[in-house]
Amino acid sequence: MSHRTLAAAGLVAGYPGAAPVLDGADLVVPAGRRLAVLGANGSGKTTLLRCLSGALRPADGVVTVDGTAVAHTRRGLREHRQVVQLVLQDPDDQLFSASVAQDVSFGPLNLGLDEDAVRARVAEALRLLAVGHLAARPTHQLSYGERKRVAIAGAVAMRPCVLLLDEPTAGLDPSAVTDTLAALARLQEHDSTVVMSTHDVDLALSWADEVAVVVDRTVVQGAPGEVLSDDDLLRRARLARPWALEIGGRLRALGLLADGPLPRGVADLLAALPDRPGVPR
Repeated sequence: MSHRTLAAAGLVAGYPGAAPVLDGADLVVPAGRRLAVLGANGSGKTTLLRCLSGALRPADGVVTVDGTAVAHTRRGLREHRQVVQLVLQDPDDQLFSASVAQDVSFGPLNLGLDEDAVRARVAEALRLLAVGHLAARPTHQLSYGERKRVAIAGAVAMRPCVLLLDEPTAGLDPSAVTDTLAALARLQEHDSTVVMSTHDVDLALSWADEVAVVVDRTVVQGAPGEVLSDDDLLRRARLARPWALEIGGRLRALGLLADGPLPRGVADLLAALPDRPGVPR
């Protein structure tokens, strides 16, 4: 895997018989970074990811990789899907083989790789997603969280530069969310650029290097602390201010936090609080 820059400019996209859900949307996926795509249900997050993956051809605008436009031909899309992979929100939309190993091997086999190369890719993907012990398990016997991670493993086996994940933590219990985020951290260490769509502003603030809010059929992109402090933007996007920014702002107003970036999570908040004699951290 090597880092490539995925971008979109002036996207106009939607579905037949309805108004566009994206109209002039721009986005740059920063290579090697974590990008969270935020928005309310129906805002266009999934439409944006489908355009970036090549699954949906926009009515106008262009998707590029390193400045070169994606060609919506059989050959062009085949090449694009070796660079960019999309994992859908519902894992059952992607899992169809009898066993986990067979499902994860599907993509590499379609690349025409030999058996040893496919086996190596499958083992690597299962290890990165911490589901190697499930290799022989029938997919219908997996828990929901396991199915989500196996679906991601199937995309990882293609060794894409950019991995697009549509609501990867939706419907998971806290333990499964922790496992999924740990797997995503391993993917980034393995030189993957990870894009996650979500409506969870707290997760986006604590996890992402950059955020992109889909609102009013376009995209507002920037640093998490800045974008998610914009109350007008959040109101238009039907999102709430993250709790860490809300509490941090109030503590600063009370003189309990120094100037500088507001905390982005529990650890940051505790570290920023002043010491009080006799009060443990």
